[in-house]
Amino acid sequence: MDFVINNWMLFAVAIGSGALLLWPMVQGGVAGGLSAPQAVQLINREKAVVVDVCEAEEFAQGHIGGARNVPLNQLEQRLPEVVKNKALPVLLVCASGARANRALAVAKKLGYEKAQVLAGGLKSWKDANLPLEKA
Repeated sequence: MDFVINNWMLFAVAIGSGALLLWPMVQGGVAGGLSAPQAVQLINREKAVVVDVCEAEEFAQGHIGGARNVPLNQLEQRLPEVVKNKALPVLLVCASGARANRALAVAKKLGYEKAQVLAGGLKSWKDANLPLEKA
């Protein structure tokens, strides 16, 4: 016990460094999302429907090929008409991933259990040198 008391700073550093090592795992579990290569596999293998939740102007500047534009503020009303089959995987995308994460909660509430988010949004798609379409 004397060792612990005399070396409390070493224990504090050890606990702090352990917490910092675990932080990405904890953060990934909350934010999550698919990487760009995983998203491509989901689109190609499972015929995922890509739903871009950006505004129309952003969508026109560049989007994933075949994506359907449903702005976040219209998602609850329009998602059931855009993706009729709730068994299909839905890939939610926006510019950075923030709006898509909010859209994920809406999609899950509507019954789209296979809905997922592209981590990092279109930025990660571009960083992976994957193609974009422009309207």
